[in-house]
Amino acid sequence: QVQLVESGGGLVQAGGSLRLSCAASGSILRINSMGWYRRAPGKQRELVAAITSGGSTNYADSVKGRFTISRDNAKNTVYLQMNSLKPEDTAVYYCNADITAFRGGWYVTDDYWGQGTQVTVSS
Repeated sequence: QVQLVESGGGLVQAGGSLRLSCAASGSILRINSMGWYRRAPGKQRELVAAITSGGSTNYADSVKGRFTISRDNAKNTVYLQMNSLKPEDTAVYYCNADITAFRGGWYVTDDYWGQGTQVTVSS
């Protein structure tokens, strides 16, 4: 059973930094792409950043130059370094990963989500 567990969220002042971590566990054969999404109240879910197994990255325009996504394949972990935080970054951040894992007697590739971690940026 694959689980994604986020950590690192919290309350920070505008201009500050946070580093989010997401660790995957379970009968994992391979983690393909990994990413971070966020949802603020009254807004649609937004892709914040993504990283492929080859290290290619994509960022939302709103976070380019401020956020950096990285991964440690040995630890099955993805990170999101968030600098120069703004109040509009306040949201629940969700880890997402496309994972090939053993399930029901088969290796199945599926999409997995963490429970989310709250990031609050004060003025």
